[in-house]
Amino acid sequence: MLCNRKKLLYFVTMRRFRPYFILLLLLLSGAFYAQAQTATFSKPQWGSRDTILSEVVFYENEWMPYKELANVYVSNLPPAVMAKAIQKYNRLRNAVFVTYPYARTAGKTLRDVAAHLDSFSSKRERRKYIKARERELKAQFADPLTNLSVYQGKVLMKLINRQTGNNCYEIIKEYKGGLNARMYQTVAFFFSSSLKQEYDTEEVTDRQIETIVKEIDATWYNNPFKPGVQ
Repeated sequence: MLCNRKKLLYFVTMRRFRPYFILLLLLLSGAFYAQAQTATFSKPQWGSRDTILSEVVFYENEWMPYKELANVYVSNLPPAVMAKAIQKYNRLRNAVFVTYPYARTAGKTLRDVAAHLDSFSSKRERRKYIKARERELKAQFADPLTNLSVYQGKVLMKLINRQTGNNCYEIIKEYKGGLNARMYQTVAFFFSSSLKQEYDTEEVTDRQIETIVKEIDATWYNNPFKPGVQ
């Protein structure tokens, strides 16, 4: 009987205060929402003891776990043909990921060199400056570039064309002379390649390269929350 009276008292009390309780919840939820709307979010900082990193995405003022699922390919090709097509695309994607940073550096360097060459009046000064920049680039990139495969080298030439607007033959001819350009073109020919290859997104491979480059730009170069960005 005592237990039932306690239950009845609790029921009456909750019925009496229930509207105020609901109102309080609404007010608190409104305050939390307003705070979330006006809060400023800073870039996440990696602590010295952070050993487990998780991908996240900033969505509607909140950090949420983020993970990309594996690609799903839909095609009417036979399985064996489809497997070869996927393997070919993955090879291209890997080559773009490896060589794109070099192409970006090449584009930036060539623009910087062109801007400085305008300030030199004599050909001797221009040659001296070009040789100095060439030694600088060799010291920085000679070893990594020699480790590239022939296939990766072909992709790199396409990306340099994309970044600079000129093919590698014209670039070498401009800064090293026509004789050097023809010599390097001959070497490329023996590797079934060409310094004169253009970058044309109307072509299937170049269109795939463009898609991969945009993926890299979006997830790394243009991502303000990537590690190491101040």
